[in-house]
Amino acid sequence: MSGHSKWHNIKVRKEKADAQKGRVFTQVAKEIIVAAEQGGGNPDTNARLRTAMQKAREAGMPQDNVKRAIQRGTGEIEGTAYEEVTYEGYGPGGVAIMVEAVTDNKNRTVSELRAVLSKAGGNLGESGCVAWMFHSKGVILLDRSQIEEDPLMELALEAGAEDVRTGDSTYEILTAPSELERVKNALIARELKLESAEVAFIPDTTVHVEGRQAESVLRLMEALEDQEDVQRVHANFDIPDAVLEAAA
Repeated sequence: MSGHSKWHNIKVRKEKADAQKGRVFTQVAKEIIVAAEQGGGNPDTNARLRTAMQKAREAGMPQDNVKRAIQRGTGEIEGTAYEEVTYEGYGPGGVAIMVEAVTDNKNRTVSELRAVLSKAGGNLGESGCVAWMFHSKGVILLDRSQIEEDPLMELALEAGAEDVRTGDSTYEILTAPSELERVKNALIARELKLESAEVAFIPDTTVHVEGRQAESVLRLMEALEDQEDVQRVHANFDIPDAVLEAAA
């Protein structure tokens, strides 16, 4: 499993233990609003909304908040209009970075991201400058203690997964974005508890960084993820395990 995949796994575990509920609630609410706006307010027919609502439940978001977010997305009640935007750039060591944001003010968002990247020795690039290095994939994480590798591999591949990667404590299952829901449901039907299931940008190749440069990259990732408008950050770094665990 690549360094970036391990970092993703660490972040998922860290987010589950995050006590800053306000930040989590805001992020999930935006995802629900956009999902409902694009695909309607019925989670039975809107897979993205269904996934966002599951995240809300895991975060302990009150049901009234979820309902209001859906109604804002469908236009039943008035609220701030949000727009999805993806930004691309480079971090220390030439690491390629993609930032998914949901914002009501693109000028503010791009200004804040440019400042964060510049402070870390990186830069914001033009659209398409690094996107070609990534492919959109469904990514499912689950704890290794629940099932052995061989039966999981058989189950996942039969359900439509492309690959199963084994880490120290987790499995990472990759799917085509269109197959994510089917594979997720097959795993849940076997009573497996998933740590996360989402569509993410997976790098085709990685850039190895270590020492102070690696620490700078991880600080940059944290700073980007802390921005109010940022939903997800993806990068193609490969960092030694010891540095990743120390940062977590």
